[in-house]
Amino acid sequence: MGTRPLSPKLMELVAQRFRALAEPARLAILSELRNGEANVGEIVERTGQSQAAVSKHLRILKDLGFVSRRKDGVFVHYALADETVFELCDLVCGRIEEELEARERVLGG
Repeated sequence: MGTRPLSPKLMELVAQRFRALAEPARLAILSELRNGEANVGEIVERTGQSQAAVSKHLRILKDLGFVSRRKDGVFVHYALADETVFELCDLVCGRIEEELEARERVLGG
């Protein structure tokens, strides 16, 4: 089974998702949501980001399908829409950790 080439439209959609994940503040929000559903105030408290920044990042993450939202009275709760995003993050983070450990061995030894 061969790999099909990506269409220009698909490449753009993939690039949008990678751009979203390239922002450390969004990664921090996703990391918090990995622990379970939370509202904006809880995310602000846990990440140290401003409410405006958290709201902006959540809107982007929701538009790209990374998070879902549920309204409960005056509160809006956010949750991960698809936890497979962490498969990519774990793969990349694991590789970066290996590289850092190798550098420390070389520089420390």
